[in-house]
Amino acid sequence: MSRTEPPPLPEPLRVPVADSHTHLDMQDGTVEEGLARAAAVNVTTVIQVGCDVQGSRWAAETAAAHPQVHAAVALHPNEAPRIVLGDPGGTSGGGRSRQGAREGGGTAALHEALAEIDALAALEHVRGVGETGLDYFRTGPEGVAAQEESFRAHIEIAKRHGKALVIHDREAHADVLRILADAGAPERTVFHCYSGDADMARTCAEAGYFMSFAGNMTFKNAQPLRDALAVAPMELVLVETDAPFLTPAPYRGRPNAPYLIPVTLRAMAAVKGVDEDTLASAVADNTACAFDY
Repeated sequence: MSRTEPPPLPEPLRVPVADSHTHLDMQDGTVEEGLARAAAVNVTTVIQVGCDVQGSRWAAETAAAHPQVHAAVALHPNEAPRIVLGDPGGTSGGGRSRQGAREGGGTAALHEALAEIDALAALEHVRGVGETGLDYFRTGPEGVAAQEESFRAHIEIAKRHGKALVIHDREAHADVLRILADAGAPERTVFHCYSGDADMARTCAEAGYFMSFAGNMTFKNAQPLRDALAVAPMELVLVETDAPFLTPAPYRGRPNAPYLIPVTLRAMAAVKGVDEDTLASAVADNTACAFDY
């Protein structure tokens, strides 16, 4: 089986659910094809997430054109240092930035980009501000200040417009939690592709933060994620693909897409010790609550 061949459609879910975080613009095929495959397995709603200004505009336009799509708009944590400091290879966004050339326009350029995100966040079909946060995996110490300034600005944008805050947290758990506590988290905050352990899950639960689990919770080395899911309250759990990334086992390494949500959800149900219908119903309600649709 080719590593580039899309996995087969899984058995449809009996209860319709949402993919709380996907990147349709990075997947093969048209939006309509992707949504049709998802609908065929009862994934009836997707949150399309922007990672830079151009991608956020595309997310907003796609949500406006498709009722089953809701948008989230933001500068990815690795986009902020690229805008401020420049990046000769265009790689600071972890491969997610649409813009490849060096920018390096300083804080004025960051503020200009944030103003565009602020304007997009005011739109009715934009339901979230994200993915924003901190990423210490790809960005070195020189980029931390720009990331934190951008993160704090996104928190304020989310609160100003009453939208969900969608957090990207990679190897930065303590600082993400610190900034949320210091700045005051929005009413609805989602940890996308939850990456903490069980202790952090308890901290998030106490604060009322949603935790969204992706296909990497099925990986053999992901026991800490399964332990976190086990202690996360059912009313705060979401499911996502982060497609085309993080394809769940047994399809790891092949292209991911919203239609593979049932694979991850069934693995999550096993961890939670509940049947898939129970978890699907909870996830559907939680996603609608988190993104206010």
